[in-house]
Amino acid sequence: MRISVTIIAYNEAVNIGRCLQSVKHIADEIIVVDSFSTDQTVAIATAEGARVISQKFLGHIEQKNFAIAQATYEYILSLDADEALDDTLIDTLLKLKKSNAPAKAYWVNRYNNYCGQWINYGAWRSDKKIRFFDKNYGKWGGINPHDKIILSDSVQTETLKGNLLHWSYYSIAEHQSRVIKYAQIAALAYQKTGKKSSYIKIILSPVFRFVRDYIFKLGFLDGKHGFIIASLTAKEVYLKYKHLKSFGLNQN
Repeated sequence: MRISVTIIAYNEAVNIGRCLQSVKHIADEIIVVDSFSTDQTVAIATAEGARVISQKFLGHIEQKNFAIAQATYEYILSLDADEALDDTLIDTLLKLKKSNAPAKAYWVNRYNNYCGQWINYGAWRSDKKIRFFDKNYGKWGGINPHDKIILSDSVQTETLKGNLLHWSYYSIAEHQSRVIKYAQIAALAYQKTGKKSSYIKIILSPVFRFVRDYIFKLGFLDGKHGFIIASLTAKEVYLKYKHLKSFGLNQN
């Protein structure tokens, strides 16, 4: 097995070096698709041995699929620049490369760091994602900006040992800003698919999300940061449906 690591990036100088260093022992090639960063992202990626391709941002799903299309090898490890492999995951992938009968897609446990604290509860703890797969059997899909791998029918999956470490936000202000941006992107994506909003969704959906994440998924056990994560996630849901509703009113 040979592995292509694909990463999309924009102004990720604070993160990308850590990401690239974590994959250098398992990657047969590393491709960084950069959206014309204005910081040192490209210089760092080049110094770490990555092949850097400049591409105007097409959307989260489209940009990641573009990166896959540039890959030489069939097996893809698709990462964000703010992620890195822990030692157990590195060892698991090294052993898997020697396997004669690998599965076509693999789940990875993502472990999130929020403002310096590792999150052990809430929706962010059960953050299991497919990130390692044969590109002939999967591609990025879902609804921007919350993309996910869509597999061909009847593809057998396995789960890798280890964690994909994710440095999500370094400050609450950064998270707040991203919530506003992501809500707008999601609302536009929903509009394109014909999805509708309503006042009931605007009111009840964020309440349901907060209660689910903070109470039923035990987010409160992460203390102050657990409350902030659940609150801002609920705010994103509220803004998403509010924007979607306003699009419909403007069309009438």
